[in-house]
Amino acid sequence: MLSAIAVMALGALVLGAALGYASIRFKVEGDPLVDKIDACLPQTQCGQCGFAGCHPYAEAIAKGEADINQCPPGGEEGIRRLADLLGREFKPLSADHGVEKPKAVALIDEQTCIGCTLCIQACPVDAIVGAAKQMHTVVESLCTGCELCLPPCPVECISMEPIAEDIATWKWKYPVTAIRPAAATPPHPSPAQAA
Repeated sequence: MLSAIAVMALGALVLGAALGYASIRFKVEGDPLVDKIDACLPQTQCGQCGFAGCHPYAEAIAKGEADINQCPPGGEEGIRRLADLLGREFKPLSADHGVEKPKAVALIDEQTCIGCTLCIQACPVDAIVGAAKQMHTVVESLCTGCELCLPPCPVECISMEPIAEDIATWKWKYPVTAIRPAAATPPHPSPAQAA
């Protein structure tokens, strides 16, 4: 009887150690749902949703503190992706957070730029390069079109230029509807069968 208790205690000790090791070795950092929600967002980091960026907005959606229709850059397509992911009903974009606009990138008029660096400080993705009292320019591949560089510019030398359509930016402009098979109709009888 004593040997049976010792075997059970040893088994519990081994299994406990294995579980402890597995909990450290295979620890998941963060919430996987937050990462999936964040992947559906456009990563503009614009703050139009009322949060500091896309990841805080994703965290708020996962906790139920924010609705799925607060992201103007993601637009209707982003809301549909979030609704599908979370099993929620689609809602139109909230007018309190802005309107959906075509994708655009910032363009600095280099003749007018005074090199104040206020746009560099406002850019959440470091897409603007330049030095103090020197001309600035935008790295188009990094620009998310968040428009956060527009308000701080004292000489209004920054404009938003729509991105030309290409394979990467093209979107279907018509509503997507489900195709349903036509109802089966009985075949027409031939004149010989009708007689």
